Amino acid sequence: MNKNGLTDTHFHLELTDNIESILEEANKCGVSNFIISGCDLKGINEGLEIIKKYANIYLTIGIHPDEIKDFNAQTISYLEDLIKNNQKIIGIGEIGLDYYHNKENKEEQQRIFRLQLDLARKLKLPVVIHSRAAFNDTYNILKEYQDLSITIHCFTEALENAKRYIELGCLLGIGGVSTFKNTKLRETLKEIPLDNIVLETDSPYLTPEPIRKERNAPKNISIICDNLCQIKGISREEIIKVTNQNILRTYNRIS
Repeated sequence: MNKNGLTDTHFHLELTDNIESILEEANKCGVSNFIISGCDLKGINEGLEIIKKYANIYLTIGIHPDEIKDFNAQTISYLEDLIKNNQKIIGIGEIGLDYYHNKENKEEQQRIFRLQLDLARKLKLPVVIHSRAAFNDTYNILKEYQDLSITIHCFTEALENAKRYIELGCLLGIGGVSTFKNTKLRETLKEIPLDNIVLETDSPYLTPEPIRKERNAPKNISIICDNLCQIKGISREEIIKVTNQNILRTYNRIS
Protein backbone atom coordinates (compact mmCIF):
# COMPACT_ATOMS: atom_id res chain seq x y z
CA MET A 1 0.00 0.00 0.00
CA ASN A 2 1.22 3.49 -0.86
CA LYS A 3 0.82 5.24 2.50
CA ASN A 4 1.31 8.68 0.91
CA GLY A 5 -1.59 8.27 -1.53
CA LEU A 6 -5.33 8.54 -1.07
CA THR A 7 -7.35 5.35 -0.79
CA ASP A 8 -10.81 4.69 -2.19
CA THR A 9 -12.04 2.11 0.30
CA HIS A 10 -15.31 1.29 -1.46
CA PHE A 11 -16.29 1.41 -5.11
CA HIS A 12 -17.76 -0.81 -7.81
CA LEU A 13 -15.86 -1.78 -10.95
CA GLU A 14 -16.84 -4.00 -13.86
CA LEU A 15 -14.72 -5.67 -16.51
CA THR A 16 -16.52 -3.63 -19.15
CA ASP A 17 -15.29 -0.38 -17.58
CA ASN A 18 -12.22 1.34 -18.99
CA ILE A 19 -10.15 0.29 -16.00
CA GLU A 20 -6.82 1.62 -17.26
CA SER A 21 -8.30 5.07 -17.81
CA ILE A 22 -10.08 5.05 -14.42
CA LEU A 23 -6.86 4.22 -12.59
CA GLU A 24 -4.79 6.70 -14.59
CA GLU A 25 -7.20 9.54 -13.81
CA ALA A 26 -7.26 8.54 -10.15
CA ASN A 27 -3.47 8.48 -9.94
CA LYS A 28 -3.31 11.99 -11.39
CA CYS A 29 -5.53 13.08 -8.48
CA GLY A 30 -3.31 11.45 -5.88
CA VAL A 31 -5.34 8.26 -5.43
CA SER A 32 -3.03 5.25 -5.15
CA ASN A 33 -4.98 2.48 -3.38
CA PHE A 34 -8.31 0.88 -4.25
CA ILE A 35 -10.79 -1.53 -2.66
CA ILE A 36 -13.56 -2.93 -4.88
CA SER A 37 -16.83 -4.03 -3.32
CA GLY A 38 -18.11 -7.29 -4.81
CA CYS A 39 -21.63 -7.52 -3.45
CA ASP A 40 -23.32 -10.03 -5.76
CA LEU A 41 -22.07 -13.11 -7.59
CA LYS A 42 -21.41 -11.24 -10.84
CA GLY A 43 -19.52 -8.48 -9.05
CA ILE A 44 -17.50 -10.98 -7.03
CA ASN A 45 -16.43 -12.95 -10.12
CA GLU A 46 -15.49 -9.80 -12.03
CA GLY A 47 -13.64 -8.45 -9.01
CA LEU A 48 -11.56 -11.62 -8.84
CA GLU A 49 -10.44 -11.10 -12.43
CA ILE A 50 -9.56 -7.46 -11.81
CA ILE A 51 -7.43 -8.03 -8.70
CA LYS A 52 -5.38 -10.63 -10.58
CA LYS A 53 -4.13 -7.89 -12.89
CA TYR A 54 -3.72 -4.86 -10.61
CA ALA A 55 -1.45 -5.00 -7.57
CA ASN A 56 -2.98 -1.94 -5.87
CA ILE A 57 -6.61 -3.10 -6.11
CA TYR A 58 -8.06 -5.24 -3.34
CA LEU A 59 -11.50 -6.83 -3.00
CA THR A 60 -14.18 -7.34 -0.38
CA ILE A 61 -16.88 -9.92 -1.08
CA GLY A 62 -20.34 -10.63 0.28
CA ILE A 63 -24.00 -10.69 -0.64
CA HIS A 64 -25.73 -7.29 -0.43
CA PRO A 65 -29.18 -7.31 1.21
CA ASP A 66 -30.75 -6.31 -2.12
CA GLU A 67 -29.14 -9.36 -3.75
CA ILE A 68 -30.07 -12.16 -1.35
CA LYS A 69 -31.82 -13.95 -4.20
CA ASP A 70 -28.23 -15.06 -4.98
CA PHE A 71 -27.91 -16.66 -1.56
CA ASN A 72 -28.39 -20.41 -1.10
CA ALA A 73 -27.15 -23.24 1.07
CA GLN A 74 -23.77 -23.31 -0.70
CA THR A 75 -23.06 -19.57 -0.67
CA ILE A 76 -21.17 -19.39 2.63
CA SER A 77 -18.92 -22.30 1.62
CA TYR A 78 -18.30 -20.64 -1.75
CA LEU A 79 -17.31 -17.34 -0.13
CA GLU A 80 -15.13 -19.11 2.43
CA ASP A 81 -13.25 -21.05 -0.24
CA LEU A 82 -12.60 -17.90 -2.25
CA ILE A 83 -11.27 -16.06 0.79
CA LYS A 84 -9.02 -18.90 1.91
CA ASN A 85 -7.44 -19.13 -1.54
CA ASN A 86 -6.91 -15.44 -2.28
CA GLN A 87 -5.06 -13.07 0.06
CA LYS A 88 -6.25 -10.06 -1.96
CA ILE A 89 -9.78 -10.64 -0.69
CA ILE A 90 -9.40 -8.51 2.42
CA GLY A 91 -12.88 -8.39 3.96
CA ILE A 92 -16.52 -9.41 3.82
CA GLY A 93 -18.95 -6.86 2.45
CA GLU A 94 -20.89 -5.07 1.60
CA ILE A 95 -23.38 -6.94 3.76
CA GLY A 96 -26.16 -5.74 6.00
CA LEU A 97 -29.77 -4.63 6.02
CA ASP A 98 -31.82 -2.52 3.61
CA TYR A 99 -35.39 -1.78 4.61
CA TYR A 100 -35.68 1.12 2.17
CA HIS A 101 -36.03 -1.18 -0.82
CA ASN A 102 -37.22 -4.33 0.94
CA LYS A 103 -39.42 -4.25 4.04
CA GLU A 104 -41.12 -7.60 3.50
CA ASN A 105 -38.12 -9.88 4.10
CA LYS A 106 -36.54 -8.37 7.20
CA GLU A 107 -36.10 -11.69 8.98
CA GLU A 108 -34.41 -13.27 5.97
CA GLN A 109 -32.10 -10.28 5.58
CA GLN A 110 -31.13 -10.55 9.23
CA ARG A 111 -30.50 -14.29 8.95
CA ILE A 112 -28.19 -13.89 5.96
CA PHE A 113 -26.49 -10.89 7.58
CA ARG A 114 -25.66 -12.98 10.65
CA LEU A 115 -24.39 -15.90 8.56
CA GLN A 116 -21.91 -13.61 6.83
CA LEU A 117 -20.87 -11.99 10.11
CA ASP A 118 -20.28 -15.47 11.49
CA LEU A 119 -18.04 -16.22 8.51
CA ALA A 120 -16.06 -13.05 9.15
CA ARG A 121 -15.63 -14.07 12.78
CA LYS A 122 -14.48 -17.56 11.75
CA LEU A 123 -11.92 -16.18 9.29
CA LYS A 124 -10.95 -13.18 11.46
CA LEU A 125 -11.74 -10.73 8.67
CA PRO A 126 -13.20 -7.21 8.81
CA VAL A 127 -16.70 -6.46 7.55
CA VAL A 128 -18.20 -3.63 5.48
CA ILE A 129 -21.77 -2.84 6.43
CA HIS A 130 -24.63 -1.56 4.29
CA SER A 131 -27.49 -0.16 6.37
CA ARG A 132 -30.37 1.80 4.93
CA ALA A 133 -33.52 2.68 6.87
CA ALA A 134 -32.40 -0.04 9.30
CA PHE A 135 -30.22 1.61 11.94
CA ASN A 136 -31.70 0.01 15.05
CA ASP A 137 -31.58 -3.56 13.76
CA THR A 138 -28.12 -3.06 12.25
CA TYR A 139 -26.77 -1.59 15.47
CA ASN A 140 -28.30 -4.26 17.69
CA ILE A 141 -26.90 -7.07 15.54
CA LEU A 142 -23.44 -5.49 15.39
CA LYS A 143 -23.40 -5.27 19.19
CA GLU A 144 -23.20 -9.08 19.08
CA TYR A 145 -20.05 -8.89 16.92
CA GLN A 146 -17.87 -6.29 18.61
CA ASP A 147 -14.85 -8.58 18.19
CA LEU A 148 -14.95 -7.79 14.46
CA SER A 149 -13.40 -4.80 12.70
CA ILE A 150 -16.41 -2.99 11.26
CA THR A 151 -16.75 -0.25 8.65
CA ILE A 152 -20.12 1.41 8.13
CA HIS A 153 -20.30 2.02 4.39
CA CYS A 154 -21.78 5.30 3.15
CA PHE A 155 -22.41 6.76 6.59
CA THR A 156 -24.84 9.70 6.34
CA GLU A 157 -26.66 9.65 9.67
CA ALA A 158 -26.89 12.03 12.60
CA LEU A 159 -24.20 12.58 15.23
CA GLU A 160 -26.02 10.46 17.81
CA ASN A 161 -25.88 7.41 15.53
CA ALA A 162 -22.26 8.14 14.63
CA LYS A 163 -21.36 8.11 18.32
CA ARG A 164 -23.20 4.84 18.88
CA TYR A 165 -21.34 3.18 16.02
CA ILE A 166 -18.02 4.60 17.24
CA GLU A 167 -18.71 3.17 20.70
CA LEU A 168 -18.76 -0.24 19.00
CA GLY A 169 -15.34 0.52 17.49
CA CYS A 170 -16.66 1.10 13.96
CA LEU A 171 -15.05 3.12 11.21
CA LEU A 172 -17.38 5.35 9.21
CA GLY A 173 -17.09 5.42 5.42
CA ILE A 174 -17.46 9.02 4.26
CA GLY A 175 -18.22 9.76 0.63
CA GLY A 176 -19.82 12.19 -1.76
CA VAL A 177 -22.85 12.95 0.41
CA SER A 178 -20.53 14.92 2.69
CA THR A 179 -20.13 17.48 -0.12
CA PHE A 180 -23.84 17.99 -0.83
CA LYS A 181 -25.10 21.52 -0.25
CA ASN A 182 -27.93 20.71 2.16
CA THR A 183 -26.37 17.78 3.99
CA LYS A 184 -26.35 17.69 7.78
CA LEU A 185 -23.40 15.35 7.62
CA ARG A 186 -21.00 18.29 7.64
CA GLU A 187 -22.00 19.15 11.21
CA THR A 188 -21.66 15.52 12.24
CA LEU A 189 -18.18 15.28 10.71
CA LYS A 190 -16.96 18.23 12.76
CA GLU A 191 -17.52 16.12 15.86
CA ILE A 192 -16.20 12.74 14.63
CA PRO A 193 -12.54 11.93 15.35
CA LEU A 194 -10.47 11.39 12.22
CA ASP A 195 -9.40 8.08 13.79
CA ASN A 196 -12.90 6.79 12.98
CA ILE A 197 -13.05 7.85 9.33
CA VAL A 198 -12.17 6.28 5.99
CA LEU A 199 -12.90 7.74 2.57
CA GLU A 200 -14.91 6.14 -0.21
CA THR A 201 -16.62 7.09 -3.46
CA ASP A 202 -19.14 4.25 -3.86
CA SER A 203 -18.62 5.00 -7.55
CA PRO A 204 -20.23 4.96 -10.02
CA TYR A 205 -22.85 6.27 -7.57
CA LEU A 206 -23.07 9.34 -5.28
CA THR A 207 -20.89 11.73 -7.25
CA PRO A 208 -19.73 14.64 -5.07
CA GLU A 209 -20.38 18.32 -5.59
CA PRO A 210 -19.66 20.26 -7.72
CA ILE A 211 -19.85 17.54 -10.41
CA ARG A 212 -22.95 15.63 -9.31
CA LYS A 213 -24.22 15.24 -12.87
CA GLU A 214 -21.13 13.24 -13.85
CA ARG A 215 -20.58 9.52 -13.33
CA ASN A 216 -18.64 9.01 -10.12
CA ALA A 217 -15.11 7.55 -10.18
CA PRO A 218 -12.29 6.86 -7.69
CA LYS A 219 -10.49 10.05 -8.73
CA ASN A 220 -13.18 11.95 -6.83
CA ILE A 221 -11.80 10.76 -3.50
CA SER A 222 -9.63 13.85 -3.95
CA ILE A 223 -12.74 16.09 -3.84
CA ILE A 224 -14.11 14.24 -0.81
CA CYS A 225 -10.76 14.59 0.96
CA ASP A 226 -10.47 18.32 0.24
CA ASN A 227 -14.01 18.84 1.49
CA LEU A 228 -13.12 17.04 4.73
CA CYS A 229 -10.03 19.23 5.05
CA GLN A 230 -12.30 22.25 4.96
CA ILE A 231 -14.81 20.82 7.44
CA LYS A 232 -12.20 19.80 10.00
CA GLY A 233 -9.63 22.53 9.37
CA ILE A 234 -6.74 20.13 8.84
CA SER A 235 -4.32 19.42 6.01
CA ARG A 236 -4.71 16.96 3.17
CA GLU A 237 -1.50 15.26 4.33
CA GLU A 238 -2.96 14.66 7.79
CA ILE A 239 -6.14 13.15 6.38
CA ILE A 240 -4.16 10.84 4.10
CA LYS A 241 -1.88 9.79 6.96
CA VAL A 242 -4.62 9.05 9.48
CA THR A 243 -7.17 7.46 7.13
CA ASN A 244 -4.50 5.14 5.72
CA GLN A 245 -3.50 4.20 9.26
CA ASN A 246 -7.15 3.40 9.93
CA ILE A 247 -7.24 1.16 6.86
CA LEU A 248 -4.08 -0.73 7.80
CA ARG A 249 -5.37 -1.17 11.34
CA THR A 250 -8.59 -2.68 9.95
CA TYR A 251 -7.49 -4.76 6.97
CA ASN A 252 -4.78 -7.15 8.13
CA ARG A 253 -4.33 -8.57 4.62
CA ILE A 254 -3.11 -5.25 3.22
CA SER A 255 0.62 -4.65 3.49
